[in-house]
Amino acid sequence: MFSHYPVMAEEAIWELDIKPRGIYVDGTMGGGGHSERIAAKLSPGGRLIGIDKDAYAHERARARLANYENVTYVKADFRELVAILDKLDIAKIDGLLLDLGVSSFQLDDAQRGFSYMQDAPLDMRMNRDDPLTAARVVAEYSEERLAEILFKYGEERHARRIAAAIVRARLKAPITTTGQLAEIVISAMPAASRREAQHPAKRTFQGIRIEVNTELEAIGLTLRAACERMNHGGRIAVITFHSLEDRIVKETFAEMAKGCICPPSLPVCVCGHKPEVRLVTKRPMLPSERELAENPRSRSAKLRVAEKL
Repeated sequence: MFSHYPVMAEEAIWELDIKPRGIYVDGTMGGGGHSERIAAKLSPGGRLIGIDKDAYAHERARARLANYENVTYVKADFRELVAILDKLDIAKIDGLLLDLGVSSFQLDDAQRGFSYMQDAPLDMRMNRDDPLTAARVVAEYSEERLAEILFKYGEERHARRIAAAIVRARLKAPITTTGQLAEIVISAMPAASRREAQHPAKRTFQGIRIEVNTELEAIGLTLRAACERMNHGGRIAVITFHSLEDRIVKETFAEMAKGCICPPSLPVCVCGHKPEVRLVTKRPMLPSERELAENPRSRSAKLRVAEKL
């Protein structure tokens, strides 16, 4: 049985300010930890839409939420939010939760290929029906493209060295497992970098995982779409796990919270632009010391919340 620890669950559910008869969307349902807490606060007149693109996540969530009847399960990517709401004939919602991290059960299942700590097939797909795997990225991308995604998505300062090492290695033999890739990364890094606190392959695996699952592309678009379909007073809560995600959420919320967009040179406002949201969290909330002790994987989590005006 794989573990599932919903990150910053108490803080996220509190900040969603759930209305018992409201309609809420958990756009990253995972094992159902956050969903269960939302469903528990809803009356029979409320509704929860649980979205996840991982079929196994649906199995786990359905088992966890078996006692709740007001849950609708949708196997899809949260970027399809508008189409999902249209199909369900839902005009407005009262809240959206996005937990952008990899679920614990995905990390703990070695065969999913997310972890550099266990040797397994090089996969990393959140939706196992998708055609692009980590093995294909490593085998088919040019050295320049590999370096780009490792630097851009993994924030890996040794991206060029690692990309070159991957290309050299794949000329000798196919790279098909997480263990092979981790060894190549370690061998390519300077000795000082190999001695850092975090695993030397962490940033490389992050970069490839983001590429495989196109994780960053939909965040801003989904937040804006959710805002348009949100009732007044409804809230969007987003949990991120690295600076790229957090920057997108921060900047998107800031843009939606902005009023006048006229050039500073104009003496009076002529644009008539009004803020769409209020920033509930001016700065991101961080995990409590208790949570950090219980679940070290939460250490990089940040929670940002905005409320529809």
